Amino acid sequence: MMRLRPLLLCVALVACAGPRMESPNHVGTATHLTCVPYAREVSGVQLSGNAYEWWSEADGVYPRSHKPEARAVLVFVPHGDMHVGHLAVVTAVQGQRKILVTQSNWLPRRIEHDQPVVDVSADNDWTRVRVWYEPAHGMGHTVYPTYGFILPN
Repeated sequence: MMRLRPLLLCVALVACAGPRMESPNHVGTATHLTCVPYAREVSGVQLSGNAYEWWSEADGVYPRSHKPEARAVLVFVPHGDMHVGHLAVVTAVQGQRKILVTQSNWLPRRIEHDQPVVDVSADNDWTRVRVWYEPAHGMGHTVYPTYGFILPN
């Protein structure tokens, strides 16, 4: 019986672990597009370069803002493993601190539609956000820095 106790403890812990996270393969639409060509296609903002370069490239070409609007492109600052930043297109504004976005490659090789993003910046200027993480069915814990929104003409 003493030898069975560690095995029984492991079985009990696994049973209490709750539902397993599903593979992201069930999420969104399969794609080969990265966030840059996808954002260009969906928003109509015709910029090029890496995602983080869009903010400076938009200066004098497209309006930039710290307030979300539908079809605006949210530009993420490079952060952690996200070396070239990220782009997400606003599909709906749901309040001062919540928007929905469509984006490509937040989850590898997937397009996700109407995913929540919340503003967690101290000044409500959308310079720090948390993003929905579908495999966990909840908001991600990481706070991502952003430059702001590029508005389509």
